[in-house]
Amino acid sequence: MFDKTRLHVHPLSERANLLQIRNLALDPMASPDSWDMVPGDSEMLDFMAQTVAAVKAARAKGRPVIVAFGAHSIKNGVGPVLIALMKEGWVTHLCTNGAGVIHDWEFAYQGESGEDVRANIAEGKFGIWDETGFYINLALRVGAWQGRGYGASVGAMIAEEGLEIPEEAQLKRDAADLSDLDRAAAALDFLEAVRTFKLDAGRIRIPHPCKGMSVQGEAHRSGIPFTGHPMFGHDIIYTHPMNHGAAIGRVAHRDFLTYAEGVRQLQDGVYLSVGSAVMSPMIFEKALSMARNVALSQGEAIDRFYLGVVDLAPATWDWRKGEPPKGNPAYYLRYCKTFNRMGGTMRYASMDNRAFFLRLYQGLVQS
Repeated sequence: MFDKTRLHVHPLSERANLLQIRNLALDPMASPDSWDMVPGDSEMLDFMAQTVAAVKAARAKGRPVIVAFGAHSIKNGVGPVLIALMKEGWVTHLCTNGAGVIHDWEFAYQGESGEDVRANIAEGKFGIWDETGFYINLALRVGAWQGRGYGASVGAMIAEEGLEIPEEAQLKRDAADLSDLDRAAAALDFLEAVRTFKLDAGRIRIPHPCKGMSVQGEAHRSGIPFTGHPMFGHDIIYTHPMNHGAAIGRVAHRDFLTYAEGVRQLQDGVYLSVGSAVMSPMIFEKALSMARNVALSQGEAIDRFYLGVVDLAPATWDWRKGEPPKGNPAYYLRYCKTFNRMGGTMRYASMDNRAFFLRLYQGLVQS
């Protein structure tokens, strides 16, 4: 196996960043027209009207509104809009992939994110940045021991601007307590990090000067689930020696179960999937199957919900008519095909994520 201890890890301060949050952060009341794919298109306007109405109806009944999004929503500066949706009670659960967690953290930590992949991979240093890999992976080890999920582990580090490192004696006691095997194993994983990286017990202060822009930091402060759904090897934190598969497995598994519980309550609710071609549809279909398995055994149903799907691919097929034939390229749009098979009411719109979230927020507060 590859020996990560041989890596030459570079300080994050050496990285030239392509994205500055001060230039990207969207005012929730900004005009969305600059990013519309098809400004004024009647189908898009109808989609937005139906989506706004569905969210309002769900919240009026106290039902969930779950928003799943890809990392580009963070990279495009949508964070302040998502924060406003949370603070004002329109959204009850947010979820993203591993990259979404990383970009949100880097914006909070240094106000910048994004690197020149072509240039840095040629030099053998793409993604191999110390602070990103060290702090996020350490937060996940801490969270695995504390019983937190992936998003909550990073969100707590941002909101609290630091991490608590326990005494080795505490970790040894937890590791020896076989009444809770999961915590015992997590304690051993944490102890390995403490010894390998010579971590002193006490608080590690980690300033996050832009934490007000962090979606997962705000979710932690507000007590709203923010779940992270990573895939092994997909994210730059896997290149750091602090990375630990068991810790990631523990926190990501907890987040999947938290997400599945949210889906279990989706009757008369709303699920919005924005710019997530793989993560969102894949976890949704498994979670919904699990949720229906339990609901049906209790004589209940999960069949009334609204699915709003947004991406950049042109809307060449009207999914309200059902599934296209296999010879049609639209058949292979996973984020449409999967959601179309789930039941409920599904609509798709070709739209930039900035335009969608701005139109959603403004439609909710102005109508």
